[in-house]
Amino acid sequence: MVPTRKLGRQGLEVSALGLGCMGMSQSYGVPDDLESIATLHRAIELGVTFLDTAEAYGPFTNEELLGRALKGRRDQVTLATKFGFRFDGGRTVGTDSRPEHVRAVTEASLRRLNTDHIDLLYQHRVDPAIPIEEVIGAMADLVGEGKVRFLGLSEAGEGTIRRAHAVHPISALQSEYSLWERNLDGDIIPVLRELGIGLVAFSPLGRGFLTGTAKPAEDYPEGDYRRGDPRFQGANFDANMRAASVVQEVARRKAATPAQVALAWLLYKGDDIVPIPGTKRRRYLEENVGGASVALEPGDMEELDRALPPEVVAGSRYNERMMAFIDR
Repeated sequence: MVPTRKLGRQGLEVSALGLGCMGMSQSYGVPDDLESIATLHRAIELGVTFLDTAEAYGPFTNEELLGRALKGRRDQVTLATKFGFRFDGGRTVGTDSRPEHVRAVTEASLRRLNTDHIDLLYQHRVDPAIPIEEVIGAMADLVGEGKVRFLGLSEAGEGTIRRAHAVHPISALQSEYSLWERNLDGDIIPVLRELGIGLVAFSPLGRGFLTGTAKPAEDYPEGDYRRGDPRFQGANFDANMRAASVVQEVARRKAATPAQVALAWLLYKGDDIVPIPGTKRRRYLEENVGGASVALEPGDMEELDRALPPEVVAGSRYNERMMAFIDR
């Protein structure tokens, strides 16, 4: 069974590895609801009980999927979801964290998830039009009503984190972080540790580069997120595959898979970090769980850090439109 960790100082205890559910409904190939539900049920059996979704995934269909899958199992999991976007015909067209919108969309998430409470509610992206104090105030009201247990932010910058935490304790920041993507090292992680906020790391496997399974952008089907990812394109792809090969070398020595080494690296970085690798297949879930048992030594960590410093990764982590949503 996967052990547990605490996020923040408010008592939120979660499995040390979570499950990112986005890919079950969008972005990575064709959905397979039957296999996705089987994967969710297997996750619970293995102790991976920290499940991550959002209204934006689908949009809406991922929350509905979890609502069906967790019928009769809701009390066995810690359920996290996110709000904060505006949609037009299934396309994200901007942010919206007006207090009245926060309440309306949270109520809608509760209905889709078929639950009376959300364990961890995140603002998905910072809305520059609405002061964060107003947003957190609206979220705190939901805590007071018992509809939400703990609060989080996603891809927020240092100033936003401090201002939000001053209104109501923030238990977790969700951001992309991995051996592959180290954008939080300089400013964000020190602030989280100062304030006692946990880090939920999404894309902990570097979108396939750390596992050695990434393919050039043009090899993915239309509609797949990776076709537009700068790191999968042209010379960037070739350079990134070479840089990430060190993970495979360490994995061979440890009799582990590259995915397990990448997850073990994150778990080693601090007991306030919880990776949420995403998958919609049981076999990858079971492989990922093995990462909690891989024992890296300080020398392994130094080798990995030395081979993959931030400046070696080629290309922006998002295209220009998506980067505009990041609060840094």
